[in-house]
Amino acid sequence: MLAVIKTGGKQYIVRPGDKIKVEKISGELGDIIELSEVLLIKDGEEIKIGRPYVEGARVKASIIEQGRAAKVIVFKKKPKKGYKRKKGHRQYYTILEIKEILS
Repeated sequence: MLAVIKTGGKQYIVRPGDKIKVEKISGELGDIIELSEVLLIKDGEEIKIGRPYVEGARVKASIIEQGRAAKVIVFKKKPKKGYKRKKGHRQYYTILEIKEILS
């Protein structure tokens, strides 16, 4: 069984037992969350496609880790003008473990 879910503006193909890194979702370590934006479910040969979401479908996942990604440096410079700007950014993320897909 697999599902296509949407979270944080991105889409992920997930199966039970998968670990995925998504945009930050509020919650504590070990919390069980339900993702209700399921776009597609495939169970054997049966495929359910949502318009835009599959009705009544949910994916249960547990939060394994909350963290911040490596720093990305944004550097702007205009030659011969003395203009320089340096800025860093660290994106928050959540690692989820998919427990089950409910259709």
